[in-house]
Amino acid sequence: MFSKKANTIFETAIKTYKKSTDVEQKCDNPFNKDTHLIDFLLFEKCWIDATQWAYEDIIRDPNINAEDALVLKRKIDASNQVRTDIVEYIDSYFLKKFKDVEVSKSASVNSESPAWAIDRLSILALKIYHMHLETIREDASETHKQNCSKKLDVLLEQRTDLSLAIDNLLADIENGDKYMKVYKQMKMYNDADLNPVLRASKK
Repeated sequence: MFSKKANTIFETAIKTYKKSTDVEQKCDNPFNKDTHLIDFLLFEKCWIDATQWAYEDIIRDPNINAEDALVLKRKIDASNQVRTDIVEYIDSYFLKKFKDVEVSKSASVNSESPAWAIDRLSILALKIYHMHLETIREDASETHKQNCSKKLDVLLEQRTDLSLAIDNLLADIENGDKYMKVYKQMKMYNDADLNPVLRASKK
C-alpha cells in the first residue's frame, strides 16, 4: 500500500532531521530523484515540514525580539512556498502515473487531490513524533503524560483512517472510479503582481 511506504519515509525523514539540533540543515535525502522520484519527493516534503515545525516553535518564544521574529517570519513564508511547490510536484507525479486510465462515466472528483491528503499525512507524522516525546518526558507530570498518551492514541487512529482514505483514493483513481482535477494554489501574497503591498514597493 502507498500509505505504508509514505509513513515509513516520513518517520525516516523525521528521525534523520532530529539527529542534529541545527534547524536549517541541508536535506539528507537518501533517495535518487531520477530512479525513485516519489520516494524522493515524500522525503523532501516531510523534511520541509520538520524544518517549519522548528521555525514555528521558535517564533512562539515570548521573549523573541522583533527583528529576529521578522527574519523568521520571512523564512516561514519561503518554507510554505517550497512546501506548496512540492505538493504540486507530487500531484504532477500522480497525474502522469494515471494519465492513461480510462475514466468511468460515473466517476467523480475527490474533494482534495492525493498530494494534499499526503501533505496532511506528513504533518500528522510530526504530530505523532512530538506527542510521543511528551508521553516520555522526564520532567513532565504523570497527569501530563497520561493526557498526551490519550492524544497520541487519537493521532494514531487518525493516521490509520487517513492512510486508508489515501490508499482508497489512489485505488479509485487507478480504477477510473475517480479522476484527478488539480488546481494550482495560486498563492497571491508572494507575487509582486498580485500583492498590493509588494506591487507598491516596486514603484
